[in-house]
Amino acid sequence: MNRPRLTLLLLAATTLWACSSAQQDWNKANTTNTVAAYQEYLSKHPTGEHSTEATDRIRSLQDEEAWSQAKQADSLDAYQDYLQKQPAGSHVKEAQDAITGLQRASDWKTAQSTGTVAALQDFLKKYPTGPEADEAKAKLNAMTGYRVQLAAAKTEKQAQRERDQLHAKYGNLLHDVVVVPANSGKSYGVTSGPMSQSEADSACAELKKAHHSCEVVKSETGNS
Repeated sequence: MNRPRLTLLLLAATTLWACSSAQQDWNKANTTNTVAAYQEYLSKHPTGEHSTEATDRIRSLQDEEAWSQAKQADSLDAYQDYLQKQPAGSHVKEAQDAITGLQRASDWKTAQSTGTVAALQDFLKKYPTGPEADEAKAKLNAMTGYRVQLAAAKTEKQAQRERDQLHAKYGNLLHDVVVVPANSGKSYGVTSGPMSQSEADSACAELKKAHHSCEVVKSETGNS
């Protein structure tokens, strides 16, 4: 056998062995299916037939691992950490939804513990719909669904004068005193600020003790 032919045969054998070795390494990595296994394949065959697929598998496995850790922790920090590590991950939308849900739950807990009209109104500005919003609206309506009707006047000027006098005497008791147009602006009412029914009943009782007529009425806007 002449030397050129022998050289060609050796080259062919070497190529076949290399291809066979690369395929075996890929099969091994594919069977193991771990980040380390695919990284080992790439270290041996950085430009191999399956190099792109190996890189994609590594990204996918890292993404799934990061998402699994985030779900296990189930906290704002964990989901935010996932988004930072995997900004193009396959679970970005789920992480964002989880963050929104946890933040909403935290805000609702704060609104409930604070228990004020302002806190409930602030919550509703951020979350106008949903089960917590419905509960917030119900609580707000119970807290502000009534007013104490104090006086009536034919002109806004008269109503304002009455309002100033009542506010000076009973402003704290009545949660403010306001002028409310009635009959399409043809007359004016003077009422307390919005309050709960028990607060309105108590305020009206105090006013009657002071010989001031009043009536508890439902607030037209409820939570205004």
